[in-house]
Amino acid sequence: MSQVEFDPEYQILIITPTCLPEADEFELWSSIFLHHPQHIQIIEFAQGADRHQLRFSYAQQSFNLNFEHYSESIWIAPEGQDAAPFLPKLAQLFLSNS
Repeated sequence: MSQVEFDPEYQILIITPTCLPEADEFELWSSIFLHHPQHIQIIEFAQGADRHQLRFSYAQQSFNLNFEHYSESIWIAPEGQDAAPFLPKLAQLFLSNS
C-alpha cells in the first residue's frame, strides 16, 4: 500500500510507498502501481543513473511517474497545464485501490 498526497503548491502527487523499490525494480513497481487498465495507459519508460521515469496517460492527458534514487523520492507530475487539474482525481483513483 502507498500513500498518495496532492501538493497543490507544486502541482504534483507525492507517493510514499510502504516499501521503497530498488532502482532496478522501479519499472516493475511502477507498472503494478499504475495498473488501472480501464483508466491508465503506459506510454514509455526511461531509466537514468539516478532518476527513472514512466510516462502514462489518464483522462486523455499525459503524466510522468518519477523515481529519484538518491533522494528516495517518488512523485507524479502532469505534462502541461491542461493535465494539472486531473491530479486530485488521479489521486482518488490510486486511493480507491488501497
